[in-house]
Amino acid sequence: MVFTSFAFLFLFLPVFLAGYAAIGARHRNLWLFACSLVFYGWERPYWVLIMLASTALDFSVALAMGAREENRAHRRTWLWFSIGANLGLLGWFKYANFFVHTTEAALGTTFGWTDVLLPVGISFYTFQSMSYTIDVYRGEVRPTTSLVDFACYVTMFPQLVAGPIVRYRDVHRQLLQREHSATQFGAGAAAFVIGFVKKVVVADSLAPIAAAGFAMPDPGLLPAWTSLLAYAGQIYFDFSGYSDMAIGLGLMLGFHFPRNFDSPYKAESITEAWRRWHVSLSTWLRDYLYIPLGGNRRGPLRTYANLMATMLLGGLWHGANWPFVLWGAYQGLWLCLERLRGRAAFHARLPRPVRIGLTFTIFAFGWSMFVARDFAHLWNLWGGLFGAHGLGQALATNGGTTITALTVLGALAITFGMPNSAALLRRLHPGVMALFAVLFVAALAHSLAATHLPFLYFRF
Repeated sequence: MVFTSFAFLFLFLPVFLAGYAAIGARHRNLWLFACSLVFYGWERPYWVLIMLASTALDFSVALAMGAREENRAHRRTWLWFSIGANLGLLGWFKYANFFVHTTEAALGTTFGWTDVLLPVGISFYTFQSMSYTIDVYRGEVRPTTSLVDFACYVTMFPQLVAGPIVRYRDVHRQLLQREHSATQFGAGAAAFVIGFVKKVVVADSLAPIAAAGFAMPDPGLLPAWTSLLAYAGQIYFDFSGYSDMAIGLGLMLGFHFPRNFDSPYKAESITEAWRRWHVSLSTWLRDYLYIPLGGNRRGPLRTYANLMATMLLGGLWHGANWPFVLWGAYQGLWLCLERLRGRAAFHARLPRPVRIGLTFTIFAFGWSMFVARDFAHLWNLWGGLFGAHGLGQALATNGGTTITALTVLGALAITFGMPNSAALLRRLHPGVMALFAVLFVAALAHSLAATHLPFLYFRF
């Protein structure tokens, strides 16, 4: 089930909210847990079993660590068991196909392998659940004795499928007691509407433009860059739109989830961009991978190696595909180069609009690796981006070349010229709320006339 579907908007959400309001505070976590299972298992119920197995594992491991918390070796053994089991589960579903197909290609043979279907959201809830056992091991949180509360935390439907990645230490008090108010509910509804409009109106309008250019056999310079800019807008408005909806739903239920985007395309360096893009994943990788590897505490060379390792694994986290690994290496290389300059961009002395424009171009170029099916496809895309296939014709989708150009330019204007979601939510007043209501109705009408597109991060 997805937030933009009519089944969610007009069936699941009203029933859930009505039940949530009617049930006493003591049983709301149980209601949220039960409804989250329905939400997640709507299309493939057996996926629920995988998620419940991960939940039960980490709940039990944390209790085992807490039972002998004075014994560090005992706790370490259980921690590695949790990490191994979680990564093993994630590795099987996410990377088994990649390993088999890579081996087949290397040996020039086929094994008659049947591809493993990737459960939606497994990358997110695995990292979220695993962070709990790591924090228990570190002594940053106490292991909970309530299976319902912990299961509610892992399976919570607002951010279950595509984040933000919420840590137990950030919400454990809210699981026990949280405040509800009409003002907070209204702010949550407004955040949900902003995200809905981002996804349905902006991201889904850019999607066919990006797809058209990426599907061309030999794209010229003009269509290649048009499609890349369209994809840069699509993935931003798609993913940040989902995050806005998740945060909004959380507010409606009394939860305060971490902010996941902070105008990343307005950054003046790649280092700054990564502090603003997918913040919950960036901080997760920093706290649970980069710092444990040594961070910047063991000299410059080790710092660069740790940065590269973190970004390579971050690329691989996004998908079992060699271009994803290359994308991670590309981002890591820029971070290392800027670290060499004291975390300053090479264009740091240029005027601010130029700094932002160059940083955006560098960051957006990386999406060519993100979207490529394989290296042959990537090489073809690069040929277009660097003019190897000529200038080419202006890209045209169903609306023609003018509509295509205006759609891309409009998305860029919103990105660089408008305040972000958090800033809009700080300016809530009756006029803004009325505008949001009109936009929501318009977005609903648009979704009726358009082809439904799943969220991009559902496949990660």
